[in-house]
Amino acid sequence: PPGDTAGCTFCHASSEERCSTCHQRHQFDPAIARRSEQCKTCHWGKDHRDWEAYDISIHGVVYQVNKNDPSNFDFSKKLSDADYVGPTCQYCHLRGGHHNVQRLSTVYTSMGMSNADRGAPLWKGKRDTWVSVCDDCHSPRFARENLQAMDEACKDAGLKYTETFKVAENLQLDGMGEPMPKDLA
Repeated sequence: PPGDTAGCTFCHASSEERCSTCHQRHQFDPAIARRSEQCKTCHWGKDHRDWEAYDISIHGVVYQVNKNDPSNFDFSKKLSDADYVGPTCQYCHLRGGHHNVQRLSTVYTSMGMSNADRGAPLWKGKRDTWVSVCDDCHSPRFARENLQAMDEACKDAGLKYTETFKVAENLQLDGMGEPMPKDLA
């Protein structure tokens, strides 16, 4: 339905490799593109909660508190030369200034938190790469433990997601899918 896909077409109707996806057309400045807010343009909302997750994480809080202090975040430096007090989206996903964001993506999809085939080589490769990014600042053990915690959270979320749709389906079958105004609180 148009209401469900409006957010998708805003970003995905155009080529994701366009420079203007991350670099503003009217202010084509790499220093602007290195700020996490640039990712928020597409990665927020009901179908892509990446910005919200980052913003409330310890990394996002460190960024929000320190982003205007050039001694903590010098956005004039290339990402490969950056020495930030905490990671931005770009620092991890465009590691070293590489422009292939998907190369350093996680193994989860945004919609439905898909648990990929854990035996697939892609799964192991992406996780190992993810740990190698995190161990720029953390120990590999810390990164792997956090990945495992995310796995558990995604598994729990998947179960809740399934349960919720089962309840909605049962309400629909019982003719209660659209409550009458008098039945609403």
